[in-house]
Formats: sequence, structure tokens, C-alpha cells
Amino acid sequence: MLKNDLLTYLTQLLAFDDSHPLLFTQIHFWTFFFLTFIGFALIVSIGEKHSRKKLKALPTYQRIGKARRLFRNGYLFLVSLFFYYKTSGHYVLLLIFSTIVGYFLGILFDNMASRQNRTGQSTQGSRKTLMVIGVIVNLGVLCYFKYAYFFTDIFNTIASTHYSIARTIILPVGISFFTFQNISYIVDVYKGKVHHADNILDFGFYTTFFPQLVAGPIIRADQFIPQLYKPYFLTRRQFGIAVFWIMNGLFKKLILSDYLAVSFVDRVFENPLLYTSFENFSALLIYSLQVYADFSGYTDIAIGVAMLMGFYLPKNFNSPYKATNPAGFWKRWHISLSNWLKDYLYIPLGGNRNGTLGTFLIPIVMLVVVALMAKNVYLTLSAIAFVLLLTLVYWLFPRHRKDMTTNLNNFDTMLLGGLWHGASFNFITWGALNGLGILVYKTWKKWGPWARIFGIAAVYLLVKCAYHYYPVPVLSMFHFAFMIVASVIILLNLVPAFGGKHYKGSKFKDGVVMVWNTFFTFIFISFTRLFFRSGSNLDPAEANEVAWRTATQMVERIGGQWNWQQVPAILDNYAPVFVVFLIGMIIHWLPERFKRRYRIWFAQMPLWLMLIVVVLGVFFVYQFITADLQPFIYFQF
Repeated sequence: MLKNDLLTYLTQLLAFDDSHPLLFTQIHFWTFFFLTFIGFALIVSIGEKHSRKKLKALPTYQRIGKARRLFRNGYLFLVSLFFYYKTSGHYVLLLIFSTIVGYFLGILFDNMASRQNRTGQSTQGSRKTLMVIGVIVNLGVLCYFKYAYFFTDIFNTIASTHYSIARTIILPVGISFFTFQNISYIVDVYKGKVHHADNILDFGFYTTFFPQLVAGPIIRADQFIPQLYKPYFLTRRQFGIAVFWIMNGLFKKLILSDYLAVSFVDRVFENPLLYTSFENFSALLIYSLQVYADFSGYTDIAIGVAMLMGFYLPKNFNSPYKATNPAGFWKRWHISLSNWLKDYLYIPLGGNRNGTLGTFLIPIVMLVVVALMAKNVYLTLSAIAFVLLLTLVYWLFPRHRKDMTTNLNNFDTMLLGGLWHGASFNFITWGALNGLGILVYKTWKKWGPWARIFGIAAVYLLVKCAYHYYPVPVLSMFHFAFMIVASVIILLNLVPAFGGKHYKGSKFKDGVVMVWNTFFTFIFISFTRLFFRSGSNLDPAEANEVAWRTATQMVERIGGQWNWQQVPAILDNYAPVFVVFLIGMIIHWLPERFKRRYRIWFAQMPLWLMLIVVVLGVFFVYQFITADLQPFIYFQF
């Protein structure tokens, strides 16, 4: 009986089941990792013995590097492919194809560069052509699987046709992450920033390393490939840190993310009209913590698992809700993607140096598409007027062209960053709002106190007039928000305005300003997530319609009539949810030095005490497990 049960369990472990992918929160994954780690330890040991016997004439680091390329990298490459097979089934062939394309392009780039050095004959044109082909192939595969429905919907709307895709397209898990990783490798080898991987095992392991394969962080070749040739090394303290990150990630995912989602957030977003204005607004704020805990929880577990095997993944989050402005938020949130967009999109567009054709083409094309889809003459005329105004300002004010192109490059980067996250206009709207927030902040910080006072007062009066003549929910929401924002900002800027150059500020006022900026940034980021969450977990074919309906209904509720008498009853009914949310935010806002102290304290525990803490922690965390484990949100991207 026991033998049959074990055989059944192993069969389930090896077979692909699309309804039960290998999640970090499942016992199946930890069984998989336990077996993988045993094989890893044995192979590293065998590799070291092999190097000592066969390669004694070579330096130590080369002996270990040879052995690892023969044993460890090949083993972990195959294990990672199996992991992806368990996650996405036959789409593992797509990952293999992408790996092969990137590997051979890297070899071709370096071979052409070597030939150019030997013969003096330029191969730059051929290398650039190959680089463009490699990028197009990767983006082409990504566009087919991720954006086929989106582009078809745009064409049908504009041309009034009814074309449909013959077969159902299922988005492979993590395709955006390994596609961007391969593109960065192709571009960096082309530019000579990194040498091509020595063999397919090295490169395959780099592109498929299973802890970060399906949801990042996006690792660069120059960050990771050098680690392939270093001997396995894990100190007692590093082991403790790795265990801490795994436990920390499980805590975030199962308690902060899954519990908040199932108990409150998902219910409200499923049907916003069934819930009050306060509940809809609360769902937005709580979702911000949920999505952070979900994604950073995955990253924490990935970092811990990789560290146990002697590899180090880059930091992907740095307490993003401590940010005091939208630009600072994106330096703390999904850092690997932000850096990727900066290096491979923002800088090629011109960065803060100048503008390129793409700088102006991206927003103009987006405006034209939206106007054509809306088939509204007023929206079309507004789009034309905006383009003409943009051209006029650029022509009449040459001194401000650099600032203008820098701001447009920032905006374009955020716009396309939104499109990377999802194939629907709600994700583009989310990206555009973040881009707009960065532009407003960069303009705002250049103003003096009086300019800020008059500027925010003018905006408030404009919104107040618009709400007076058109009392719709969205303007009601903005009217109330700007009333509070204008009051606080005017108050905070009155002292430096009257103090002039002699005003040096005070620690108290600086602290108040920091708290206000942090709070306001959190509210702004949470509001943009209205459009992010509305399109999540949806079939691409219906994402646009359903997402906009959900977003519209939530705006109607939040901008509608608030019944404050209901708030105490709501807080009482959902007391555990609000308590967990409050505890999560307090932990998030703790000083980094304090977090570092208790992380090190945990890592330095005696092993027996650490084991007890881990067992108790796992028991506590798994009390929050829901009937059906929630997949990681960023799996869909």
C-alpha cells in the first residue's frame, strides 16, 4: 500500500498538471527542491573529485570551473527545464528555442569581432543586423503569445471587422522575464559588455535557473555568468540568511498576500457595486500591500533558494512604499525591470541627453490609436491639437527642448512598461499615470514655494469649476482629493515662502514633509493600481472590456456619496483584514537598520533553535492557507 502511494505521488510529481503548477507555496515544490539539492550536492562533490584527479595541472579555479561546466551546470540546466515543464508543459520547447537562439548569436557576435581584429575588415554592419534579428525574433515570439488578442482587437475596432484568432493562445508562464533576459544578453554581447558563454550548458543554466525563471528578478549576464565559475561556498551565516529569506517570503505570500486577497480584495474587485465607497477605497490601499507582498515574497524565496545553492540574485525591492515621490518609487519597486527599461529603452530613446524619433513617435502613435478606436470626433480633434501643441512648444522654446525630451523619454518608458505588464489599455493607462506622476514630480521640484502655492491653487480651482458644471463621480473624487492636497501643500509651503532665502527649515518640518510625501505617494500609487488590478487574472480576449468596467464601477463608488456611519461596522466586520494590513505596513515602514539586525540575529541562531523557529513559523504560516493556493500575480506577466 505504501509502495503504491509513493509511486502515485512520484507520478504526480513528474507529470504536468496545468491546474497545479509548481508553486513555492506547495509541498510539491519543496519535495522537488529537496531532491534537486541532494543531486546538486552529490554532483558538486563528484565534480571536485574529478577536477582533482584529471585536471591537477590547472589552477584551482579552472579545475572547479571545468568540473562545474561538466556536472553542475548541465544538471541544473536539465532540472530547470523540468521545473518549467511542470509549470508550462510543452511550452518548455519555447524556452529551449529562445536559449538556442541567444547562445548561437552570442558566439557569432564574438567570432565576427575576432575576425575584425585579425583582418581589419569591419563586421559592424553584419553584427548589428544579427543583433536586430535576435531582438526581433525574441520580441516576435513575445508579441504573438502576449499581444495577439490585443492587436487583433485594435484592428477590428478601427476597421469595423470581426477577425478572430483560430486557436486559443495560452500565455506561457514567465515569457516576459526570460525574453527580456535573452534580449539583454544579445545586446550586451553585441556591444562587447560581456563575453559569450563558453558552452550551451553555461548559457542554458543562466537563462533557465529555476528560482527566478517564471517571475524574475531579471538577471544580467555580467551579474550571473561569472558566478558559474566560482566554487560552491556557503558560510553558516549565509545559510541562516537564506533560510530567513525563504521564511520571510512565505510569510509575505501566505499571510499578507493570499489572506488579504481572498478575505477582502478579490471580493470587492469582483463586483465593486456590491460594496460601499469606503470598502472600494480600502480595497485599493490593501491591494497595494497584497501585490507587494506577493511579488517581493516570490523574490525573497527565490533569493533564499538560490543562495542555498551558492548563487546570488540581485535585490528586486527596497521598501518601495517608503518612497517620497513616484520617481523614487520606481527606483525601489521591481528594480531589475526598472534598470532593464532604463538601459534598453530609456537610454536608447535619448535618455536625458536628447530626443529621437521614437521619443515623439510613441506617444503620437498611442494617441492616434486611441482616437481611432474611440471613433469620437472630439477625442480625435483633441489628439490632433495635442500633437500640434507639442510641436509648437518644441519649436518656440529651444531652451526647454532638453527638459521636454527627457520628460517624454521618461513618459514613453513608463507607457511601454505598462504595456509590458499586460496586453490591454488598462495596463497602458496604468503606465501612463505613473509616467505622468514622474513628470509632475520632476516639474514640481524645480518650483519655488510661491510657484507651488499658486500652481496647486490654480489646479484646485480648475477641478472645482469642472466639478461644479459636471458633477460626475470621477470629478467628485478629484475635487475631494485636490481639496486636501491643496490645503496641505499650501500650508507646508507658506513658511519657506515667507522665510525666503533665510529659511533653513527644521527637523520637525522636514519630518512632517517626509511623512506627507510618503503618504501622498502611497495613495497615488494605489490609485494607479485600480487599472493594474482590474486587468489582472483575465483572459486577454476579454481584458479590455472587463477591466474598464471594473475600473469605472470602482471610480463611481469612490467618487460617489460616502456614508461615514457605515465605517465602524465595516471595520468591525473586516477587523482581521485591517489588522493584518496595518501590521504589514508597519513592518514595511520599519527602518532598514532594524530589519538588518533581526535578519542577522536569526541567521546567527544555533541550528537547533533555528529549526524550532522554522517549524513553529511554518506551522503558523500554514494556518493562513486558503482552500485553493493562490498563484503568484506576476506569473501572468
